Amino acid sequence: MKDITEKEFDKIRAHVKELFGINLGDEKRSLVYSRLRGVLQEQGLTDFSEYYKYLKNDKTGKATTVFIDKITTNHTFFMRESDHFDIFRDKALPFIKEEYGKQKDLRLWCAACSSGEESYTLQMIVQDFFKNDPGWNIEMLATDISTTVLDKAVHGVYSNESVSTLPKDWQQKYFKPHETGTSIVVDSVKNKITYRKFNLMEDKFPFKKKFQIIFCRNVMIYFDAETRDTLVSKFYDLTEPGGYLFIGHSESLNHTGTKFKYISPATYRKEK
Repeated sequence: MKDITEKEFDKIRAHVKELFGINLGDEKRSLVYSRLRGVLQEQGLTDFSEYYKYLKNDKTGKATTVFIDKITTNHTFFMRESDHFDIFRDKALPFIKEEYGKQKDLRLWCAACSSGEESYTLQMIVQDFFKNDPGWNIEMLATDISTTVLDKAVHGVYSNESVSTLPKDWQQKYFKPHETGTSIVVDSVKNKITYRKFNLMEDKFPFKKKFQIIFCRNVMIYFDAETRDTLVSKFYDLTEPGGYLFIGHSESLNHTGTKFKYISPATYRKEK
């Protein structure tokens, strides 16, 4: 298998940028080669020029699905950047309970849910918080561009080692033993989350209602400033007044270009 040339890499990274907003720097050239060479071999393609044509001519979407699954990094774990979950529990949810107590309506969007650890953590916090206040309509949407990680999220099966990082009472209430060495999320948690494939680069977001909480963590590090600002503006328009936006600790917003108010590291709020 021939190595990927600079010209071939430029074409492929332009394709990624156009479809998904992801910037692949020069240092990612060897990563692209190593992750995609097996795909070329499976398809009987001799070089990355042929692969680029194969991608561009794909009408089914299958080739693009495999492509994005291969080049994106989906590294996550339960309670990642745990201070966000503290703010969610101690600040955001009390605000929602006070502000929307009559409607009893809570809408959350986990906008890059990966394999589900984040969305399930949020749902467990929500269920603990509202356990003595029944009747709430709680809608959580969890989206990602990778079908591979979404499939894992939908199934909700995790190694016992990864689950062991969670509080003991959560392990007992919200998980049950599965196959050897694994646990599965209970249906009372799983059934409260809607998982969907969604590309954050869509021109229009098809949501009829706004959200009080949006989590979009460790995604925008792959975007350039213009792409990031455009996405944050869409998030702002989709956030209810007083609502929260959580981003990754390695990310930041353009303070002069966003209407969100800075609350604490990687936590922002839409003023009422």
